[in-house]
Amino acid sequence: MPSSPVASPSTTPEQTRQLRRVALSGLLGTAVEFYDFLVYGTVAALVFGELFFPGADPAVGTVAAFGTFAAGYVARPLGGILFGHYGDRLGRKSMLLLTMGLMGGASFLIGLLPTYDTIGVWAPVLLIALRVVQGIAIGGEWGGATLMVVEHAGERRRGLWSSFTQMGAPLGSLLSTTVVTLVVTLPREEFAAWGWRVPFLMSVVLLGVGLFVRLKVVESPLFAEVKKDRAESRLPILDVLRRPRPLLLACCVGIGAFTAQSLLTSYMIAYATGIGYARPQVLTALTVSACVALVVLPCASALSDRVGRRPVVLAGALASAALAFPVLALVDSKSPGLLILAVVLGHGVAQSTMYGPLGALLTEMFGTRVRYTGASLGYQGATLVGAGFSPMIAGSLVAGSGDSTPVSLLLCGGAAITALTVLFVRETHKDSLTESAGRSTAPHTEEVSA
Repeated sequence: MPSSPVASPSTTPEQTRQLRRVALSGLLGTAVEFYDFLVYGTVAALVFGELFFPGADPAVGTVAAFGTFAAGYVARPLGGILFGHYGDRLGRKSMLLLTMGLMGGASFLIGLLPTYDTIGVWAPVLLIALRVVQGIAIGGEWGGATLMVVEHAGERRRGLWSSFTQMGAPLGSLLSTTVVTLVVTLPREEFAAWGWRVPFLMSVVLLGVGLFVRLKVVESPLFAEVKKDRAESRLPILDVLRRPRPLLLACCVGIGAFTAQSLLTSYMIAYATGIGYARPQVLTALTVSACVALVVLPCASALSDRVGRRPVVLAGALASAALAFPVLALVDSKSPGLLILAVVLGHGVAQSTMYGPLGALLTEMFGTRVRYTGASLGYQGATLVGAGFSPMIAGSLVAGSGDSTPVSLLLCGGAAITALTVLFVRETHKDSLTESAGRSTAPHTEEVSA
């Protein structure tokens, strides 16, 4: 493990306290958001096909359930544009409070939603609508939470500090998997009748904790400087799109991490249970993997502060591609122990190595005036391409072929895109955020080279 992060020697004790508070806020806030988002993916794989799309072939029902899963990812770029605009214009903190409230409220309502047997076709319609609200909320959450930490961290150890926000994903996964593991011990009939609602309803508790911590953080000092100088962008999205290359690179560099995340977590539940694993065995594998990720993420992020973002992301991408076929072979062995090893290697280690430095990398690619918009769109674009449709595509291809080869090919394809993109992204770990505070793009985005 890396040593505990310390503030720059030039920071005051109050700034150090605020940095720690912002890091905790980013961790808890992102954990709440990912808990809500990932609970949906887990429950969709287990029971949503029969509850909201009854009468369909089981494979078709699973694809339909993951179709609603994809709807949330489609909405995420919209959330990045919406909250990015107001986050760059009005401030980071207020948008983060709003995204958390929307996410928790939508999840709670999903827990109260009547099924198809009660209200017919309105059940899947309302499910998709709430899923879109979730997508919009999380689309604005990650960018704001990450850049708040990075902008408070100053010029030292931005990667390590940003890993607190990145750790919210496995922490949210760990919480969601733990809660679902408890409720799936219910008899099948009781789980389908009411047990699946419990994880969604429990999000209210996590929402309260997250909001309490987030209310205590102060606004980003770099954004406060921009507001003081009246240098904020009137239309951040237009400023970002005028120079689209950094945005396109930001989208492509994260595709491998999100392809691996979706295929080795949400989709893996449906695939593994479909070939004979018991649900608790699959959820145990995901729990162990999340615990490993909580260690790998800060280590990879801290390493990126020393050797650069590019080498670490590239190493994770190459490892993900190399492990794609062995990981699925381990899963196909139908051994619970090898299933755990497969998910830990593919997700806990390789995916986390790619994912860890992304928080700092994407925020460093844009100036303060448009950072919320640019980083959010880059991140959400990567999730849309890498994670939004991967489970649905994998489910369709596996149903047709009958083996796991399409899943391995998708993992290799996502990792290859990330590896190739890294070659065109300039190293950013030593760039100054202060120098680009009033600019539309950071200095290095004007000329991107290998």
